[in-house]
Amino acid sequence: MGWGDLGVFGEPSKETPNLDQMASEGMLFLDFYTANPLCSPSRAALLTGRLPVRNGFYTTNAHARNAYTPQDIVGGIPDSELLLPELLKKAGYTNKIIGKWHLGHRPQFHPMKHGFDEWFGSPNCHFGPFDNRALPNIPVYRDWEMIGRYYEDFKIDLKTGEANLTQIYLQEALDFISKQQASQQPFFLYWAIDATHAPVYASKRFLGTSQRGLYGDAVREIDDSIGKILKHLQKLGISENTFVFFTSDNGAALISAPKQGGSNGRFLCGKQTTFEGGMREPAIAWWPGHIPAGGVSHQLGNVMDLFTTSLSLAGLQPPSDRQIDGIDLLPAILQGKLIDRPIFYYRGNEMMAVRVGLYKAHYWTWSNSWEEYSKGIDFCPGQNVSGVTTHTQEEHTSLPLLFHLGRDPGEKYPLSFASDEYQRAMEQISVVVRQHKATVVPGEPQLNVCDKAVMNWSPPGCEKLGKCLKQPKSDPKKCIWPH
Repeated sequence: MGWGDLGVFGEPSKETPNLDQMASEGMLFLDFYTANPLCSPSRAALLTGRLPVRNGFYTTNAHARNAYTPQDIVGGIPDSELLLPELLKKAGYTNKIIGKWHLGHRPQFHPMKHGFDEWFGSPNCHFGPFDNRALPNIPVYRDWEMIGRYYEDFKIDLKTGEANLTQIYLQEALDFISKQQASQQPFFLYWAIDATHAPVYASKRFLGTSQRGLYGDAVREIDDSIGKILKHLQKLGISENTFVFFTSDNGAALISAPKQGGSNGRFLCGKQTTFEGGMREPAIAWWPGHIPAGGVSHQLGNVMDLFTTSLSLAGLQPPSDRQIDGIDLLPAILQGKLIDRPIFYYRGNEMMAVRVGLYKAHYWTWSNSWEEYSKGIDFCPGQNVSGVTTHTQEEHTSLPLLFHLGRDPGEKYPLSFASDEYQRAMEQISVVVRQHKATVVPGEPQLNVCDKAVMNWSPPGCEKLGKCLKQPKSDPKKCIWPH
């Protein structure tokens, strides 16, 4: 989902009334980022409070490659990482994940081995192979065992886009909240829906209702569901004791736009890139009675901050035996303070850019390769900025490209290398980068090895359903990441 997909951020059709109201009742973050321009590394960052290069969710197969966790990936979240739900257990929290996990699908990576008490959802996204028994469809789990597969038991119609999954995920959320409230149990709910990820889907009631086509239908259903969750908290009388945060894992995927992709507003490019469109996210904090209504914050925020902020809300300290990149946002949210901190933009094993204040310096630029671009794969359609949206990896480490994001949020006008402004800003940024790089001890890369034998052939519970598929012989290979 993109920064420009919400009415409150200026989307012309104004089809997100519930999220817009959430913002009017809470606090809107204008400068909030993800930790990676791709799904699984950013989710690993959210749950560990650490950059993907530290927690292992990156690849060293070729330089600066984006990588995620497809079905044939061998790696996943390492046991050495401490996840938010594991830590919240110490304060008596019950933890549930609904939707997409995406931190590894082999048994040792199961979310209930990493602090979650309940799970309803899938280890991967709902893309292919679309009911092809030569390769397994993605399983859907209830807790420890699968209860079916996408396209077979959980239908998604690729022609019409009809699927009831968001409604199922909504009901799971409402039931979980009711159960915890009835038992007076503190809870953490990670509601990780994926309807706006291509192939986009929505339930029948929402199909054809948006001016924006199928993608807009999906956004409207997500918006409606969030409205129902917030109203449910109010009806149960626990809204003033519940902190809710809405954001996205990466910018809108422009490769599938306009039918299957969203809007990143004025920002450059989209998902897969370290330009603003790939990593600046819509973000809203809601906590009636605590967060002043109608707040707008320019605090530089990151999904990793949700780790540290959640621990703070639970009266816990972050682990002291490792580098934590997330900061506690409560002073910014509750008191309107601005905390000085940089934002780092990584792609694979490379720091591509950094933001300090209103300045963003690109040390490397790359949108995607000429080879892919010639096949029609374009992460910046209609947005060619000469010398910026490059189709080869361009190094700028000696003279970084510098933008002032206040005057130029679209990253179209690099500052002159000879200007006093450039010199002053880069002096400050260089110190920040040097200090950061001195702290980076890369984790063991989890996204280097692929093997068809580890796909979801026979997940736990498949025997009961008659849904086990024959596993091929193990043949591990180096994963190929073209971008």
